[in-house]
Amino acid sequence: MNKTILLIGFYLLINACSESPPTLPELPKNAVILAFGDSLTYGTGASDGADYPRVLSKLIAREVINEGLPGETSQSGAHRLPALLDEYRPDLLILIHGGNDMLRKIPTQETIDHLNSMIAEAQQRNIGVIMMGVPKPALFLLDSAEFYRTIAEQHGIPADLNTLPELLGSTEFKSDPVHLNPAGYRKLAEKIRDLLIKTGALAPA
Repeated sequence: MNKTILLIGFYLLINACSESPPTLPELPKNAVILAFGDSLTYGTGASDGADYPRVLSKLIAREVINEGLPGETSQSGAHRLPALLDEYRPDLLILIHGGNDMLRKIPTQETIDHLNSMIAEAQQRNIGVIMMGVPKPALFLLDSAEFYRTIAEQHGIPADLNTLPELLGSTEFKSDPVHLNPAGYRKLAEKIRDLLIKTGALAPA
């Protein structure tokens, strides 16, 4: 009996450790965070000031720069990002990209290649990266495209694969089928803050 309990406890411990995201360096108070992506970063569907980068900046008391471009594909993003990394020299990159590729049925491997390129550009500059998985188009947006998990594991970066599918799957948090409303963007910002705490980038409040 005791042996069984010990084995169960050991399994739960190993499982919990395996679910812990990779760690990040702690962000100083003067840290610069670059939020990069498409309309979900820009804040389409929300009023001025309700985009997630603005909300996140207030939640964590750090500068968060919004470089979201509505309609952008990952190919365009991969070309746009390097100059922004050199301009802002951020401590952290928050990457939400690839949704428009899926909507336009761009071959998945092209999206993967461009996301890999964006992450590599940041890591070559010693910039930390976190990524949010975007749901694949379906009647019910319940899951992120599987390639986000693979990319995150390959690069050893923290990723949240559940938040955007959950928010875009609820009428409470979206303004249209593919964009959030102010409540949704706030919830997204809160989930990103929580991920930063889990990775060690932020101290618990």
